[in-house]
Amino acid sequence: MRICTQRNVLLALRNSFATTCCVAVFLVAGNSFFTEQAFGQGGGFGAQAVGGISVDINGIVRTIEPGSLASIATQRRKILQENPPETGRRRELQKVSLKRIVAEVQRAVTKDEPLSPEVLTLGGLEQITFVFVDPDSHDVILAGPSDEVSIDGNGNFVGQNTGRPLLLLEDLIVALRAIDGARMGGMRCSIDPTPEGVAQLQKVLTSTKQMTNPQQMFQAMEEALGPQQITVGGVPADTHFAQVLVAADYRMKRIGMGLEPSGLTKLPSYLSMIPPGQTATTLPRFWLEAQYSPIARDPDELGWKLTGRKMVCLTETDLLAQEGMLRGRGRADKNAARWCEQMTASYDDLASSKPVFSELLNCVDLGVVAALIESRQLADRAGLDLSLLIDASFVQLSKYQIPTHVPTVAHGMKRGNRWVLSASGGVQFQPWAFLEEVVEAEDVESERLLALAARPEKGLCWE
Repeated sequence: MRICTQRNVLLALRNSFATTCCVAVFLVAGNSFFTEQAFGQGGGFGAQAVGGISVDINGIVRTIEPGSLASIATQRRKILQENPPETGRRRELQKVSLKRIVAEVQRAVTKDEPLSPEVLTLGGLEQITFVFVDPDSHDVILAGPSDEVSIDGNGNFVGQNTGRPLLLLEDLIVALRAIDGARMGGMRCSIDPTPEGVAQLQKVLTSTKQMTNPQQMFQAMEEALGPQQITVGGVPADTHFAQVLVAADYRMKRIGMGLEPSGLTKLPSYLSMIPPGQTATTLPRFWLEAQYSPIARDPDELGWKLTGRKMVCLTETDLLAQEGMLRGRGRADKNAARWCEQMTASYDDLASSKPVFSELLNCVDLGVVAALIESRQLADRAGLDLSLLIDASFVQLSKYQIPTHVPTVAHGMKRGNRWVLSASGGVQFQPWAFLEEVVEAEDVESERLLALAARPEKGLCWE
């Protein structure tokens, strides 16, 4: 049996960013980052760097150069080396006590002390596959694969053996606080041009018969479209959770538009799939959406199992009309649909090489867990008081710069005598929807009983 004990190490690391992309455009920028003391993944010394992107004080999205990310990583590794965590080696089914998480947070806040990496990363969890209720010990237990806490080349909490981003306590807190408000619209982000910008872009495109000077044309399109707007819903826009949504969408668009290689031969850019001579009057819209298999439970609804989690890429076509963009009114884009299919099929491999896509899955897990706890009143059934985490006046999270817009950067790929333009899109998932279909499974109760029987008297987590 392994027991993860608590140690003082690391100030809550602060990681943030924000992002964007859109119609006929993408962002370019220099590097910029800054620090702010607070409870979160970067509190005390980190930079806003989620997904390799940052947001300045004006809400403008900025890219971070690799050298800056390396500096952040070096700084965080030094702190971790000075205060090594005790999460141990990789485990297939780690159990983590929310009751003891709450107790550690209360202690740290009351005494003004830093939290341990075990607490900040929910015991080194990489995913949540089970949620167990223990009324006798007044506890709710999260279980799933875990790993030893480490810092990757971008300064993020990852598993030492897998390199996969670990779940973050601050994201769980955000999910718990926001879940009731997300009942209607889910948790989402969107990056879109303004109607005025689209109308101006249309004027430029219709007035230009030939693109003899691509760079000059791109500049004209950038000026016409103007800044793109970023919208976040279902979670506060100044949180790490929101930054992950935006970052994942941004990186997906960059890959689709050929601005960033996927690193996978089976996932070329969307632009490279467009045959010569195809019209560029439609603007495909790509977005990511989460899916799960039906959630399983035991007969008493004290044990829950999450399976079949995946992200799918979807598309619709926007028509660029004289009066602006008409959503969903363009002709079906077979190339966009084909690229989405390949993006969906490649997502797990992409997540292995580009951590932000794993971070998105982590946030989806935590959103579903929060919805499960709220809808089935699991904390109440356990007799566990989670109000301390939900109380923003007691536990103050790091506030990240809110992404509001991004400069337009035109990008295209010549196909015959045509120039194909990029697209807009977003990320969305509805945690409550995954609870609409629940099935009973025989193995859930036995897993729950094994978890309760193995729990040590002390320690945050156990195998």
